[in-house]
Amino acid sequence: MRYEGTVYRPPSEAESLLIQATIGCPHNKCTFCGMYRTTKFRIRPVSDIKEDLQTARNYHGEKVQSIFFPDGNTILMKTDQLEEILCYAQEMFPYLKRMTVYGSAKYLKLKSLKELRRLKAAGLTRIHSGMESGDDEVLLRIRKGFTAAEMIEEGLKVRGAGIELSEYILIGIGGRERTYEHAIESARVLNAFTPDFVRLRTYVPWKGTPLYEDHLQGHFHLLTPHEALEETHLLVANLAGPFQLLSDHVSNFAWVNGNIPKDKPEILETLNQLLSLPENKFSQVDSRYL
Repeated sequence: MRYEGTVYRPPSEAESLLIQATIGCPHNKCTFCGMYRTTKFRIRPVSDIKEDLQTARNYHGEKVQSIFFPDGNTILMKTDQLEEILCYAQEMFPYLKRMTVYGSAKYLKLKSLKELRRLKAAGLTRIHSGMESGDDEVLLRIRKGFTAAEMIEEGLKVRGAGIELSEYILIGIGGRERTYEHAIESARVLNAFTPDFVRLRTYVPWKGTPLYEDHLQGHFHLLTPHEALEETHLLVANLAGPFQLLSDHVSNFAWVNGNIPKDKPEILETLNQLLSLPENKFSQVDSRYL
């Protein structure tokens, strides 16, 4: 397999075979993200991707069960191309149970329901999508490239195609100024299209990004640990589901996982207990700069 640059993948893809289908991110404008900032986006030739799949088959054997195709927004690939590599992967690995990609609402918008259903038939199991917030003001400030209404529309389309959707929310991305709106609107949007998974991340400033600079200059105010827990509590309290809520990332102050709405009372009680602890018991965000 050939890899270019740093290869990022969701924590839930830790056991997956990683085959780069794209390099970088076609949007690459999010003010908080530094993953692909110096990388020029391009789509790898299908022949190269298939060669890497063949190499992986020769190395790992045929019993690979999960593949993730980095980099950012691989869903942008032409449907015929993505369909071809998905089908070829199934030929190489007959025991495959899951194939996944990144795809934000901005690029999901370029795929019709019919195209998504073709990709589902070819073996695309799940799309990881960084919604970050359901508040249009926050989305505009962090330059996500889509609105809350577009996220709902695209989320419903993915669900209609029968593809699992794993949605990511950034606790604290609205700063102190919009913590309430961020939590309430994120819950509203998630309830509107009910992804299969809602995954929580806590915003940590990334050196070299515009939002990092805004924080250093005092224009963006990070949440304290208690404020982040309060925002999480407000978000969870307004979630209706049904979906699975996961806090599967080291950046979070609370390890809260469960099914919404079934486990919501227990999750809220856990958050209340954490809020009763002294704030100095939590690692400060400032000490976790990337």
